[in-house]
Amino acid sequence: MISGVEEFMGDVHIEKEVSEIPSTAHGDAVKNTSLLIDTLGFHSLMDDIFTRLLTLTSYISHRFIQFIEDLVFRDVIRCSENLVVVSSERNPGCSCHSICTSISEGCSLSSKPCISISSPTVLEGRTSGLREELLVNARSEFVESNYNYRGVPIFFQGLMLPLSSLRFAWRLSLLSWKQFFSYLRCIQVQVQSITSRVCTTLRGSSDDIGWLQCTPGMASVEDGTARFLELLAGIRNGEHKLPNSFVYLLIPGLFSNHGPLYFVGAKRFFSKMGLACHIAKIHSEASVEHNAWELKQYIEELYWGSGKRVMLLGHSKGGVDAAAALSVYWSDLKDKVAGLALVQSPYGGSPLASDILREGQIADKETRKIMEFLICKLIKGDIRALEDLTYEKRKEFIMKHKLPENIPLISFHSEASIAPGVLATMTHIAHAELPWLPFPNFSNEESDNVQAGRQVPVVIPSSAAMAVCALHLQLRYGEKSDGLVTCRDAEVPGSVVVRPDKKLDHAWMVYSSRKKNPSEPDSCEMCEALLTLLVELGKMKQEARENSND
Repeated sequence: MISGVEEFMGDVHIEKEVSEIPSTAHGDAVKNTSLLIDTLGFHSLMDDIFTRLLTLTSYISHRFIQFIEDLVFRDVIRCSENLVVVSSERNPGCSCHSICTSISEGCSLSSKPCISISSPTVLEGRTSGLREELLVNARSEFVESNYNYRGVPIFFQGLMLPLSSLRFAWRLSLLSWKQFFSYLRCIQVQVQSITSRVCTTLRGSSDDIGWLQCTPGMASVEDGTARFLELLAGIRNGEHKLPNSFVYLLIPGLFSNHGPLYFVGAKRFFSKMGLACHIAKIHSEASVEHNAWELKQYIEELYWGSGKRVMLLGHSKGGVDAAAALSVYWSDLKDKVAGLALVQSPYGGSPLASDILREGQIADKETRKIMEFLICKLIKGDIRALEDLTYEKRKEFIMKHKLPENIPLISFHSEASIAPGVLATMTHIAHAELPWLPFPNFSNEESDNVQAGRQVPVVIPSSAAMAVCALHLQLRYGEKSDGLVTCRDAEVPGSVVVRPDKKLDHAWMVYSSRKKNPSEPDSCEMCEALLTLLVELGKMKQEARENSND
């Protein structure tokens, strides 16, 4: 206001001076006056700018002070709560009294009446009221009188800063230790998983081989090797005792669809004797349950077509399929089947199938994918055909479907030779028909060319492969086998077991060898001896039932 009066008086003084200037100097005075007016306008503009800057600076400082006060009173509230909690836990009465005293002192400085506080909730409400009162009345005497309080929160804030740093460092160290222990836990789990897989792989089928003999409640077996050798010697001397009152059904094993000569020699041998012999046309790479259903229908067709009961002889998986058909559909087949001979059949399971498809071992998923590609994609089969021969699946099936007790059963197993001589033995599995090709004729016949057709035998070193597998099973598990099936797993509970002393691999009974010894029996004669023994066993069981009925 004073500056405004001074400006007004200055203007009056200027006007008087201007009026007193003579007319001769009027032009210079006008110029000086306009220059003075411009100078005064510039000064007023600068004063306005500085005033605005000062106002802005005051506003910013006020907001900054308000922000600091918010932080300070937040620390006051936290410290008050901590003091209330700690003192109430240790000495509730003293804490309330001290807090009431401090708040009462604060109230005496303000214009509002003091309220007695007896709980932390009331204390918190009163403290927040003080905070609002101090913020609203920032320019009052209350603020000036309470400037001494600002040292306390700043002091606590100065103490809380290293405490917060220590707490942050402690939490960071705890997090680091947690991450470290979590990483160690993951490593431990991975090591345990790898160790378990290695142990499972190394243990293999050592706990499963021969489980049929160790399971309580399983029927005992009877040795029929001596009678079998007698019948075999008689057959080689021309004594053929197989009756024509049965239909003989030969059931091939796994992958037999890819061996055209599978059981062909035995069928031809029986047909020359005037016996009704058939080879079951089933999908050898199908599951056991599927083949059991097909065999059931096949047996019923043979029975209703011939009126004769059927004698079954199954090799390898074919014996397992036949046993499954009798176990599941015995109520339909009990009057149609006269007996079953299982030749080198993995009735209890196969260690090779289990070792290939066992879960939990090293590279189990990769191995299964390879087998699925070979069986499902390449040869258009079913992976369950191999999976059903594992110990796990065989245990599950046998415990659920047991063979009938009153049916004649024969189990035949052998041991493969691991001598070096078997490496040169070739097995004849098929014939390759060559096209008709012209060959020159060097004779004096009229035609210069003759048409000739040739059959070339297809041979594979199956004996060498079986010898390698048999050596593997003997070194790893200490078990005798024919290369694919161990002797103990081929013995069916309640059956008559035939254990020949001759070294025979798994493929010998169904394929003819290129190296034959006339002084030794062949596979056809052994099949005849087995079926003859099965017929005798059926007669003995029938006589025993008749005697028990009498």
